[in-house]
Amino acid sequence: MIRGMTTPVNLAGHIGVPLDRRPRLAVAGAGARGGKYADLAAANADIVAVAEPRAHHRTAFRARHPQAAVFTDWRDMLAAGRQADAVIIATQDADHIAPAIAFAEAGYDILLEKPMATAEADCARIAAAVERAGVTMAVCHVLRYTPYTRALKSVLDSGRIGQLVAVQHREPVGFWHFAHSFVRGNWRRSDESTFLLLSKSCHDLDWLAHIVGLPAVRVSSFGSLTHFRPESAPVGATDRCVTCPVESTCPYSAPRVYRTGLAAENPKTYFTRVVAPSMTESELTVALAEGPYGRCVYACDNDVVDHQVVNVEYEGGVTASFTLAAFTRMESRHTVLGGTHAEVRGDGRYLRIYDFTTEQTETIDTQGAFVVDDGHDGGDAGLTNAFVQALTDGDPSLILSGAPESLASHRIVFAAERARVTGSVVEV
Repeated sequence: MIRGMTTPVNLAGHIGVPLDRRPRLAVAGAGARGGKYADLAAANADIVAVAEPRAHHRTAFRARHPQAAVFTDWRDMLAAGRQADAVIIATQDADHIAPAIAFAEAGYDILLEKPMATAEADCARIAAAVERAGVTMAVCHVLRYTPYTRALKSVLDSGRIGQLVAVQHREPVGFWHFAHSFVRGNWRRSDESTFLLLSKSCHDLDWLAHIVGLPAVRVSSFGSLTHFRPESAPVGATDRCVTCPVESTCPYSAPRVYRTGLAAENPKTYFTRVVAPSMTESELTVALAEGPYGRCVYACDNDVVDHQVVNVEYEGGVTASFTLAAFTRMESRHTVLGGTHAEVRGDGRYLRIYDFTTEQTETIDTQGAFVVDDGHDGGDAGLTNAFVQALTDGDPSLILSGAPESLASHRIVFAAERARVTGSVVEV
């Protein structure tokens, strides 16, 4: 055990040797994701500093973590001298590259929100900087850390289904969630954020890579922006829901979505807080009349696709098909895995294993008697707990989404988008 160590340390410097204190974390970007990771990590780590340009988010973060030093810019926090063992980087997607490289060079271990960066070359630059600095990085591919994924991986690794041959995986984004984030919201334009597959579903292609456990060889992909276009608007629609005569019959009504989240705690509440942080009717009314989230979904400046399919071939001939779609109810992902001895069907909680020999089905409840939090079916907590425990125990094996693994799965995403844009099969 490292005793009396008050100065910041790196995981690589004490592998196999536990700390005798709680790890210290800084946070760059205290929005929804950075705030959530910090709140979860605070159970077993000290949150000592935060950098956030938005006053409301700084105030809310400081209220939950009063001991944290506060900065408006991550550069100022970095310039103030090293204060923590590790940093959570959860700035906007396009703004990951600079802080990731800078904090790595300053010796910080890093918990980096996905995607790593919005360009493939920048992802590689981050991975190279981490390796060069000798620090540890975990990318927030939270699906790797859920009880469900751990249980499924255990079933596959046991050989129970024989050789894995084919996977079908579907992400039902949810019609109103898609309208919020990818039509009206921050990820609606590829030039301001990135393309949809990277912003929304690098989770899923990373998860498939983790489950299959083999390098990808080539990919194909198809998808387009089909519905959320001006020509799809109903007759009589105006550019804002609050003035629209057909709003009451529109599935994508902003007042209906956000007032539902305001009225009661439910899945829509998270999104209502984005629109109206103080959660008051008066604030929401102004936001719907003047802000981006009150716009008609057929009168926005969005350009990302609203549906996409990706096919991946892995070494050895294993194949996976992935479907991403806006036009669904909001629910957990669904997966069918075909092995030579059995089939597995999963829905994010239950695994149903159909044995070809006995023709019997066993159902496994991966949640069991435990109540899983609503953060990606326990993935948010699983990720932060693993990262903090790795720092505490000096055990890098707890990190399942390090720089090499994440760079490899990001390369699949970029290859898939090239395949979609060019209409070709692309080698990874």
